[in-house]
This record gives sequence, C-alpha cells and structure tokens, in this order.
Amino acid sequence: MQAIEDFFRMIQPYVWGPAAWSVLLGAGLILTIRFKGFQIFKFKYFLDYTIIDTFRKPENKKNPTTGDGDVSPFQASMTSFAATMGVGTLAGTATAIGWGGPGAVFWMWVVGFFGIATKLNETILAVHYRGRNKKGEVLGGPFAYMELGLKQKWLAMFFAFFGTIATFGIGNMVQANSAAIALVHTWPNLNEHRLLIGIVAAIFIGLVIIGGIKSIANTMDKVIPFLALLAIVSSILIVLSNITAVPYAFSVIFRAAFTGQSITGGVAGVSVMYAIRLGLQRGIFSNEAGLGSGPIAYSTAKANHPVKPALWGCFEVFLDTHIMCTLIALVILTQVPMDIIAPSFLEPTLGLTGSPLVIQAYQNSFFGNVFGGWFMSILIATFGFTTIIGWSYVGEKCFEYLLGPVWGLKLRILYRIILLPAAIFGAYGGAAMIWAMADTLNAFMAIPNIIAALLLSGTTVKVLKDYFDGKEYVPYDSEKNA
Repeated sequence: MQAIEDFFRMIQPYVWGPAAWSVLLGAGLILTIRFKGFQIFKFKYFLDYTIIDTFRKPENKKNPTTGDGDVSPFQASMTSFAATMGVGTLAGTATAIGWGGPGAVFWMWVVGFFGIATKLNETILAVHYRGRNKKGEVLGGPFAYMELGLKQKWLAMFFAFFGTIATFGIGNMVQANSAAIALVHTWPNLNEHRLLIGIVAAIFIGLVIIGGIKSIANTMDKVIPFLALLAIVSSILIVLSNITAVPYAFSVIFRAAFTGQSITGGVAGVSVMYAIRLGLQRGIFSNEAGLGSGPIAYSTAKANHPVKPALWGCFEVFLDTHIMCTLIALVILTQVPMDIIAPSFLEPTLGLTGSPLVIQAYQNSFFGNVFGGWFMSILIATFGFTTIIGWSYVGEKCFEYLLGPVWGLKLRILYRIILLPAAIFGAYGGAAMIWAMADTLNAFMAIPNIIAALLLSGTTVKVLKDYFDGKEYVPYDSEKNA
C-alpha cells in the first residue's frame, strides 16, 4: 500500500501541474467567452428552469419532461448529484482547507465559476451525441462525442478505460473510506469493525445498483434532496449563529489565495501554488465539471432538447461549489480554532482534515459535541454510500462502451458485483493512498475530456443559439453522419 501511495504522490505534481491548470482554467475561460458569459447572464434563467420549476404545478412548468430518454431530467440530475454532492463536497472542502490552506476555497470557487460553462458544454454534447445499446437503453457521455463528434475512437476508448478504473477510486473507495472515518471519528469503538461497516454498506449498495439506472434514479430522487436539505439548512444555522466571525473567515480565504499567508496564530502559511493545486483538485472532485462523469448520467434524461438537461448541470455546479462548499468552509473557519487546522502535507499530525475536521466543526457549534458529532458523521457516511451508487452507473457505462455492444452488456452485471468488494476495501484501507490514487485518475479523465469537449464547442454554440432563437432541434443521426 505504501508503494502504491508513493507512486501516485510522485506523479501527482506532473498530472496536476501548471499544464493541467492551464487546460482546466483556460478551457473554462474560452467556453465562458464562447457562450457569452452564460453563467452570469443566464444565471436567473437556469435557476428558473430547474430548481424553481420543480415547485410549479404540472400545467405551469416551463421545462416539462418530454422527449427521448430513460429517466426524468430531475432523476438524471439527482443521479449526477449523488456522484458529486457528498464526500467530495463535505470532506473534500475540509481536505482542501487542511492540505492547501483556506486559500484553496477561493480556487474552488474559480473552478466552479468556469465549471458551469464546462458542464453546460459537455452535457449538451453528451445528450446531442447519445445513442442506445442493443437493449434499447441510452448510452451516452464523453466516449460518444469523442467517437461520433471528433471521430477519435482511440480517445473514446482511453476515456472509457480510465472512467472504468476511476470509479473504484473517486467513486468508490474514497467515499467508503471517508464514510468509515466519519463513523469511527465519532464512535471510536467502531474502528475494530471497519470491515463490517464496508460489508453492510456493500450489501445495501448492491441492492440498489443491481437494478440499473431506473433503480438508481428512483432511489436518488428521494434520498439526495433530503440529504442536501439537511446539509444546507444545518450549515446555514451554524453560520448564522456565529455571523460576526464570517467577515474574518472570508478575509482569511482571500488573503491565503493570493499571498499564502493563511492561518493567523497557528501553523505556517501555505504557498499560493499549493492552494491553487488543492483548490483545483478538490474543486473538480466536488462538482466534477469537466471530469465527464456527470454527462453520462444526464444523457439518460428524457428531453426534446440537449439544453434542457444541461441547465440542470449548471445548477448542480452552482449548488455544489458556490453554495455547499462555501457553507462548509464557513462552518469550519468560524467554528474550529485556527491553530488546529493544519496543512497536512507539511505534518499530518499537526491538525485535523477531511471528515474529522467537518465533524469537529459541527461538534463545536451550538449543536453540541454529541448531537453535532453523530449528525455530521451519519450525513457524511450516507452521502458517501449514495455517491458510490451514483458513480456505479458512470463506471458501468464506461465499462460497457470499452468492451463493446456484445460483451459490454453480457459482463456489466459482473462489473456491478466487483464494485462491492472495492467499497469494503475502501472502508478498511488507508485514506492517504486512496485520495492520492483518486486525484491522479481524475486527471486522466478530465484532461482528455475537457480538450475533446472544447474542440466540439462549436456544436454547442450552435445548439445553444438555436435553442434561444426558438428553432426546432434536429438530433444527431449517427448513420447519416457516419
């Protein structure tokens, strides 16, 4: 395990170096310009046609569920939410602060801002180029637009390969590990039973994913909104209870983002470069914009136009990064003394990071040591296991594409089965090795996907323009364009 961890840590500075920053931020900037500042000037629009529209009566809905697809846009979005709004948001924000200093939060906001344009682009492309497998189920995502749009089958196979593997890291072991750590932090006696925690979780996960996308979507559209509401409301209450400390928290974030001077009266400051790196890593881990995973889920949405499910993708990034990550960061920075928040890359024993840091913040709040501890521990654990469920579909579709139309369908049940031992191992394994592996695999998915989607952004520009001009959408015909 130590050898694997050392290997991934050795190559991390290269896969997440300045070149990766340039691709991530540069592509986001280009897309923002090409889409005429969509995340700014259409901000009210995508809120109105997504979350606000869910509260309208059926006869008054502006974005009704019509068109081709397997599940409703809301169910598709909740499946994607399941893969994003969880450990990546809660423990990921805490890890960014612990390892990269409070300044990393600012760079998470930057990733999120450009990520809205990135998510819009890749989701429109995924829906536009989607097809169906031999069972009549939707099969779409980055591999579809890489093959059909770019005509680069090898790149599609490359993405599918790393998507298949990454599911075991970012979408499985990281989640199970953070969930187990959260439970053990509050109930230390459970440390002896981490293997049992993994086994029990694997059983419940298996019962959901065995039924495929419809079973997953039917579960996620009920569980995720409830969990998200609990996290948002509880965080707002904690921040309001210590509102006078909020200006200082924001000042620490901004100061650390540009000067590297972060923790007053505590440990040494974190370099700006490290804050940027952790902000980008944790940002893309949190909202997954550009990673290519979300579009696989959104491609299943019943929609008569690609822009409609893409609006949900925009809302997802905004809610995840600019609402949830900000709230969690404020909870941590207003509730936990600065001298015990330490940059773990310098000396892990100096302070808290990850799940324990979020839990400590809740314990220090008015919720109290007991209630605050078990509330956040259970929330992180539940989010972790729902994320595994959401990511299982992402990995399965990559696996199905990788093996082809015949063997992909025959062996996908095997893929669902082998994901379960990974959850058990994740719950029992070491956090450092698992996080290092997940970050590296993320880069191997994100970089080729962002480049491919950027090259195809001309198609997105046309689809967007036609949508707002009220023109009829013409679906992509793979046979006609062969």
